[in-house]
Amino acid sequence: MKFFALLFFVVSGISVAAPKPWSTLEGCIYIPHANNDGDSFHVRCGDDAFVLRLYFVDTPETNLQYPERTREQAEHFGATLDDTLKAGKAAGAFVRDTLKGPFTVVTRKATAAGRGKELRYYAMVQVGGRNLDEILVLQGLARAKGVAASVPGEKSRAHVQRLQLLEGEAKQKGRGLWARRK
Repeated sequence: MKFFALLFFVVSGISVAAPKPWSTLEGCIYIPHANNDGDSFHVRCGDDAFVLRLYFVDTPETNLQYPERTREQAEHFGATLDDTLKAGKAAGAFVRDTLKGPFTVVTRKATAAGRGKELRYYAMVQVGGRNLDEILVLQGLARAKGVAASVPGEKSRAHVQRLQLLEGEAKQKGRGLWARRK
């Protein structure tokens, strides 16, 4: 089957780009910006500045610009729209505070399409030896959802399963937005 798929691309003239290699960027810093939120924010790594979008997680929206998404998030957490928006702001503040010092970004610079005008790249963030996505989920400030990738040293399925377990723990302990259930 792989042969036929390859043959299709060769015959049709469609080129398939090889995935970009993973890069580990050390000593990154958080750049304050009005559009930053819990899962998408500006960073500087050396001379390179860009908007980063976290793999694997979705934090609540901070406004009703995307009302359907915000309603869906509220339903997921069993919260009101108002509480969901407050949690979105709390997630953004939590990320800002958590990333006060240098951190590590692991990325392929794969484009993270969104409704905004700024170019974003999917990435993982490690701070204090922990993954930011896991920290957000465990705090009840994000849900295990979004684009997944097999990151260096781990299959995406294993990472998603760990996030789901952490989300269950946050829900059981009533952390973050889970504490504001309807």
